[in-house]
Amino acid sequence: MSAYTEEDLLVHLKQNFGFDSFKGNQKDVILNLLAGNDTFVLMPTGGGKSLCYQLPSFILEGTAIIISPLIALMKNQVDAMRGFSTDNSIAHFLNSSLNKSEITQVKEDVRSGRTRMLYVAPESLTKEENIAFFKSITISFFAIDEAHCISEWGHDFRPEYRRIKPIVESIGRAPIIALTATATPKVQHDIQKNLGMLDAIVYKSSFRRPNLYYEVRPKVNAQKQIIRFIRENSGKSGIIYCLSRKKVEELAEVLSVNGIKALPYHAGLDAHTRSQNQDMFLMEEVDVIVATIAFGMGIDKPDVRFVIHYNIPKSLEGYYQETGRAGRDGGEGKCIVFYSYKDISKLEKFMQGKPIAEQEIGKQLLLETSSYAESSICRVRQLLHYFGEILTKDCGNCDNCLNPKAQFEGKDLIVLALKVILEVRERFKAGHVSQVLFGKASSEIKTYQHDKIELFGCGKDHEPKTWNAILRQMLIARLIDKEIENYGLLKLTEKGHDFLKQPYSFLITQDHDFEDDDVELQSGQGTSSMDPVLISQLKELRKKIALKHSVPPFVVFQDTSIEDMAVQYPTQLEELTHIIGVGKGKAQKYGQEFVDLIAKYVTDNNIERPQDMVVKSVAKKSINKVQIIQSIDRKLSLDTLAESKNISLIDLLKEIDRIVNSGTRINIDYHINSVMETDQIEDIYEYFRETESDSIEDAITELEEDDYSEEEVRLVRIKFISEMGN
Repeated sequence: MSAYTEEDLLVHLKQNFGFDSFKGNQKDVILNLLAGNDTFVLMPTGGGKSLCYQLPSFILEGTAIIISPLIALMKNQVDAMRGFSTDNSIAHFLNSSLNKSEITQVKEDVRSGRTRMLYVAPESLTKEENIAFFKSITISFFAIDEAHCISEWGHDFRPEYRRIKPIVESIGRAPIIALTATATPKVQHDIQKNLGMLDAIVYKSSFRRPNLYYEVRPKVNAQKQIIRFIRENSGKSGIIYCLSRKKVEELAEVLSVNGIKALPYHAGLDAHTRSQNQDMFLMEEVDVIVATIAFGMGIDKPDVRFVIHYNIPKSLEGYYQETGRAGRDGGEGKCIVFYSYKDISKLEKFMQGKPIAEQEIGKQLLLETSSYAESSICRVRQLLHYFGEILTKDCGNCDNCLNPKAQFEGKDLIVLALKVILEVRERFKAGHVSQVLFGKASSEIKTYQHDKIELFGCGKDHEPKTWNAILRQMLIARLIDKEIENYGLLKLTEKGHDFLKQPYSFLITQDHDFEDDDVELQSGQGTSSMDPVLISQLKELRKKIALKHSVPPFVVFQDTSIEDMAVQYPTQLEELTHIIGVGKGKAQKYGQEFVDLIAKYVTDNNIERPQDMVVKSVAKKSINKVQIIQSIDRKLSLDTLAESKNISLIDLLKEIDRIVNSGTRINIDYHINSVMETDQIEDIYEYFRETESDSIEDAITELEEDDYSEEEVRLVRIKFISEMGN
């Protein structure tokens, strides 16, 4: 049993962190660790994991060793801890970013007993000189943060994490606390087994984050939607995740052109640029970071107000952790993902060539993600179920709860689809099967004589688009499977054969029909304030002080503290310690300028109510022929050019088409070659060479079995007319 009581902890909590109460399981976790027991903590992002090892480090004798995966994450944590104390030696990190003199200083502070927390990278933990040093000091406990990195079944496996256990045992056994924000039951068991702590007490917090709003949107003019959303949430911090580095760069450029403070972040940037861009985001010099999933674990910014996924993620586990970056301070957090089945196809193609076992795991994870995107049930229920938690009622704050999708009985349609797949001997893709069902006698259908089979046109009441949606939902329900190695050919599963023998009710979710101009993102619940003018002044002061101390603004005071100041108006340092999240150390270190500002504000009593912020849409600029030609001469991405003019790529291509048709020769090969394969270009080019019609609609119809988009057809048509006609 721990010799410490809840009252003891509350005193330390208020004195060191300025809080009056614990969240969730924090108190029980800390008491268990103080009693010298191994502890496993499964707590979602924003639930307060860090406090579970930070507070005990202030209480126990010796130094806590916190093993953390990223240098940037360590720096943020150390900055935050120093913000709570008047002594900067209270926390240090030991990693490859330090020079010899800095390492010497860190070790001196640890030996003197001034350092209560030492953050260490797993690579640094294994160095002989560091092991010798750790053996010479008193270690209060080991904390293993982001513990899911241990498991090969986790979404961010790191082999070096597997070496932690033998190193810790060689240094000398001390209590271990392992913490993670995302772990399925399988991953959790793997972590405990690897660390030799299967008997550890497990504290599993609810994965429910009531302040987060979840929405899945069809990927229609996604860039335009994102620009509109950010403008409607002006001044708020957000992260946008993309699948590729190229898309990160492109989207960041589009946002910047549209007056949004945005920067890219991906592994292809040099270390200095990555670090600089991250710091500018933390210091609120930019509002938005556009990133690959390389960005995230190193960020401890509590006031991220939105997380947008431009591409559907590879797994629900990774998705949940990335959305967990939003609203860590308990304030609003909007989590929006753009869904396109083409993105799923791309991710499937990336798996080709990998070991079969890895492909199977990847397929399973993608099916879970697709199922989440296409399902019409409560988003939060689906996410919690994935992590083994049951929500007894709908969340009431996701797109499916606020805007239920229409459904229709699909039992008979599924039977038809299954029969057609068998009829064509399970050797064709979804597009081919859809055409047989609808009764479209394309050249490919005729080649295989599938227009002669009895079932041809048996589903003529539904367009191929609808049949494709039905086939996708059959894939999600595992009635059919798509072979990756054999170019995505559809085959019946055992479950599909059973369905044919004994059909049962199957509700098909009707796709949303989003018109471009009608798309509006749902508004989540935001924080409100009694005095927005004072809040603005306090945030400006916070930013100035943060720059002076070279720390992010939230290290000085979090938003919740600023808002509480705007309600309570503390004018003395003693009063400031009664503010949420403000302890004595923080009040003494940063507080004087804040209470001086508030005192003057109160004395002046000159409160002006600001006008309600009017959300303006980006004005549609007139398209200038010369501008377009010059931009193409500079080889500017056509997507970027379209976004800069706030029009769709199709509309831009129509303008370029008019320019070319007027007799101007334009070379867009640089763009076509970056988005299309050579055989695709030649295929469409040859069509226009042989056809008597220059109609886009005719071309799309004729080329449909090759699944060419309108954009692709228009691009090659421009090339064709420019080269052949001008």
